[in-house]
Amino acid sequence: MSKKLINPEELFDASAFGMSQAVIATTTGLVFVSGQVDWNNQYETTETSVGGQMRKALKNLRIALEAAGSSIDQLLQIRVYIRGELGEHRNIIAPILVDFLGESRPAATAIGVASLASPETLVEIEGIASTN
Repeated sequence: MSKKLINPEELFDASAFGMSQAVIATTTGLVFVSGQVDWNNQYETTETSVGGQMRKALKNLRIALEAAGSSIDQLLQIRVYIRGELGEHRNIIAPILVDFLGESRPAATAIGVASLASPETLVEIEGIASTN
């Protein structure tokens, strides 16, 4: 199997953590997008709310997908990780996801977790998409 590493300049430098923002399995055309968070190039969050970080993480997901030659319409699966009890944030994140995903309707999982990439990080989103 061969793979192509994707690291858009608009996103933080993932190599500092030994990873890529996305990887394309070139034989299948599948794109695996690393967890996207609300980080700038200094690894700092720019939003303080779940809704704000959700929108920024989704924007970063779109950047990674497009850099890999894919799109939101080609998303096959998405996983959303929220710090804390998921049910406490459902009414905030559901409309944001519906608006962002549109008619794409990928398989989706949302998980409440105790911690994420940094103490300030409230949302992390990863995905699998196709380039075909």
